[in-house]
Amino acid sequence: MNWKQGLQDYHHYMKIERGLSDNSIFAYTRDLQKLVDYLDQYEIKVSPLDIGQETIQQFIYELAKVINPRSQARIISGLKGFFTYLIFEDYRTDNPMDLIESPKIGRKLPDTLSSSEIDELIGNIDLSKAEGERNRAMLETLYGCGLRVSELINLKLSDLYFEEDFIKVTGKGDKQRFVPIGQIAKKYVNLYRNEVRNHLKIQNGHEDYLFLNRRGKQLTRAMIFTIIKRLAEKMGLQKNISPHTFRHSFATHLLEGGADLRAIQQMLGHESITTTEVYMHVNRKHLHEVLLGHHPRNKELDESTQI
Repeated sequence: MNWKQGLQDYHHYMKIERGLSDNSIFAYTRDLQKLVDYLDQYEIKVSPLDIGQETIQQFIYELAKVINPRSQARIISGLKGFFTYLIFEDYRTDNPMDLIESPKIGRKLPDTLSSSEIDELIGNIDLSKAEGERNRAMLETLYGCGLRVSELINLKLSDLYFEEDFIKVTGKGDKQRFVPIGQIAKKYVNLYRNEVRNHLKIQNGHEDYLFLNRRGKQLTRAMIFTIIKRLAEKMGLQKNISPHTFRHSFATHLLEGGADLRAIQQMLGHESITTTEVYMHVNRKHLHEVLLGHHPRNKELDESTQI
C-alpha cells in the first residue's frame, strides 16, 4: 500500500463506515496530506505500513515550528485515527502514534455577541438590495436556531415545518434533529421566500435549497463568512466573528435566560453534554450576577447594610 491508496481507502472508510460529513473528511485528509508532503520533501521512502514513530515525531517537530499547538493537536489526532484504521483493517499490528502525545492547550472559550450587537449587526444589512432580505433571514435563522454554517446552507424548503414551529436540521454525520424556530426568524424567512426567492431563476438541482445566490444556486460556506465579515466591518465591530459566533451566542443567551443544559445540547446537536458544558464557562460572570441578585444570603446582606 502506498500513501495515495491509503488515503483513498481511508476516505472511503470515513464516508461509508463512519458516515462523516464531506467537510470532516476533507479536514482529516488535508492533515494526512501534510505528512505525505513532508515525506516527499525530505525524500523519505516509507509506506503507511512501515512508517515508524521516529519519522512521525520528526514530522511533528517540524510542524511545531510553523503552526500553533491547537493545530498540532488536531493533526496528531487525525494521524492516530488513520493508523487505528490501518490496524482495524489488519494492515498493521502496531500504532506508531501510541507514544506521541498532543501538546497541552488551554480551553478556548467561544466568542459571543450581545443581543444588542446582534440587533445592530442585522440592522446594518442593506434591505434596498434583494439579497438584503435573504441575508436578514439567514442571520435570524443562524441566531434563532443555533445552526452550524453547513446546516444553514443545506437547509431545504422541505425541512421547514412552520405550522409546528420546527425545522429539520441535518448535522454532522448526516444526523437529523428537529430544532424549534421562533416567530421572528419565521417572519423573515417567509418574507424572503415570498418576496425574493420566488422571483429567482433557480438552477436544476437547487430547487429545494432555501437560501440561494443571485444565480439561483445553493450558497457556499465562504459566502456566509464574507457576508458576516462585511457587516462587522460596516458597524465597526472589534470582535473577530464568524457564522459560528451566532451559534455560540444562541447557546449562551439561552443559558442566561435559564434554559436547561440538556435542552441546549439537543438543539445544538451535540453528541456529548461535555461539549455543551463549555457554555457554563462562558457564562460564569452572568451566573455570579444571578447569585448576588437572587440568593437569600446576599439579599439579607443588602438589607442589613441599609439599617
